[in-house]
Amino acid sequence: MFKWSVDWQMLFNLDKCKVLHVGYNNKCNQYFIENTEIQCTDDERYLGVMVHKSLKVGNQCSKVVKEAYSTLGVINRCFLNKTKEILVPLYKTLVRCRLEYCVQAWRPYLVKDIELIEKVQKRMTRMLPDLRGLPYHERLKTLHLTTLETRRLRGDLIEVFKLVNGFENIDSNIFLHRASGTCRWHSEKLQKMHLGWMFENIHLANELLTIGMH
Repeated sequence: MFKWSVDWQMLFNLDKCKVLHVGYNNKCNQYFIENTEIQCTDDERYLGVMVHKSLKVGNQCSKVVKEAYSTLGVINRCFLNKTKEILVPLYKTLVRCRLEYCVQAWRPYLVKDIELIEKVQKRMTRMLPDLRGLPYHERLKTLHLTTLETRRLRGDLIEVFKLVNGFENIDSNIFLHRASGTCRWHSEKLQKMHLGWMFENIHLANELLTIGMH
C-alpha cells in the first residue's frame, strides 16, 4: 500500500495512521511505514464509528449520546413554542439520526448502554409541557413513537429478511447460516455468526458499516 501511495503521489499522513490490536491473544506486534512506527491506540474512529479494541460499544454510545444531547439543547433553547407538531419533526430530523447512524454495526447489547441511549428520547418527550406527568410509554403513544430499542430490533429484522432473500448484494452466509435440525413453526432456522469471528476479517467490518450507512 505504501509503494502504491508513492507511485501515485498520494502519501499517507503517518500521524493519522493507528494500530488497533484486537483480541486477548493478540501478539501486539509493532508495525512500520517507511521506518516510521505506527502508534497504537485502544479505540479509533472508523467511518464515524468508535471501534474499541475489545469490540465493546460503550464509547460509541457515550459519543452519540453526547452529540444528541447537544443538539437537543439547541432545540430547547431556540424554540419557545414546544408543541408536538414542532418538536417531533425536529427530533426525528436532527437528534434521532445521530443515535441511529450505522447502528447496525454497533448495536448496543448491554442494558446500561441501551438505557443511556433511551434517556435522550425520554428527555425529548419531557420537553412537551402537556406530557411531563405521563409515564414514558404513554408519552410515546401520544407522540406516535416507539422506543429506540424497538426501532433497532425492527431494523435488524428487516436486514435479516433482505439478506436471506437476496435483496442485498452481500453473501448472507457471512453473517447467518441455516442451523441443522427442524423448527416447530417454520422450515428454516437461522443462527447468527459470533461477532468476534466476523471482525477477524476487516472486510466484514467494512460490509457492516456499509449496510449501516445505507
